[in-house]
Amino acid sequence: MLDRPLPSLAAIRAFEAAARHGSFTRAGTELGTSSASVSYHVRQLEAQLGVTLFCRHPHRVELSEAGALIAAEAEKAFAGLRASFARAAEIDGNRLSLTALPTFGTSWLTPRLGRFRALHPDIQVQLDVSDIAEDLAAGRFDLAIRNGDGGWPGLRTIELFPSVFMPLCAPELKPATAGIEDPRTPLAVPLLGRPDWWGQWYRALGWEQGPPPSRFGTSLATEYLDVAAALAGHGVVIASPILFRAEIDAGRLVPAHDRVVSAGRSFWLAYPIARRHSRKIGLFREWLCAEAAAARAAAAHFIGDA
Repeated sequence: MLDRPLPSLAAIRAFEAAARHGSFTRAGTELGTSSASVSYHVRQLEAQLGVTLFCRHPHRVELSEAGALIAAEAEKAFAGLRASFARAAEIDGNRLSLTALPTFGTSWLTPRLGRFRALHPDIQVQLDVSDIAEDLAAGRFDLAIRNGDGGWPGLRTIELFPSVFMPLCAPELKPATAGIEDPRTPLAVPLLGRPDWWGQWYRALGWEQGPPPSRFGTSLATEYLDVAAALAGHGVVIASPILFRAEIDAGRLVPAHDRVVSAGRSFWLAYPIARRHSRKIGLFREWLCAEAAAARAAAAHFIGDA
């Protein structure tokens, strides 16, 4: 009857394996259990259905007519499930979901992702940028780029490069930044970026007080937006010479002062310890670490000055 409850999956699974093998013993071996357990589940299934599914002989079992009918449908259903699981595993293995901090993801990682794609065209990268430290155990993301000390429980972390910052500006504004090392000196251009970074930078120069609020220009949400404003000539920004190395190399930004200060933190690649053997994570880890090593080498004099 249509309203009859479906038998337990464990019983159906035991029956399907026994029907394929023609043996409770071999079915038990496949399922990692005993022949007695398989026999028990089959008897439970027969009791629920009210039909005999196997004719039992001293050294073998044989499907009854009713059992053969059900077995044919059960085998097709389980074959379909196995195929679906295989396809799902293949899709998951070829899709890498990554969450990164906005400035890191937008300014440093995105321009490089084409090189990973060229090496591994079978892997599709999905990048999300957010300040939120996503729970990687939830399964939405495979790995993350975070900023901090790298000590996050349950995660394997690899340091990429330190978080450092210095004053940067468009080349045409460099003359207007003369005297920037003294927070009391008025400048012809406003300061851009986080006031706490500016305060830390001035403390590294020996000043107890940072610049007054009146010295700051437009307040923007992220470092890469502050840098975009600096590139447009709207002020001098406190930003990372590593993340914005391309702009420095191209001459679009120049240091307004040579002092580089460390934030006391680093950028880290993080992923769940339980997924350390994942092929796609391993390939991305290997590629990203090589890119980070090249970035550290290119910015060695900035890192050394911090």
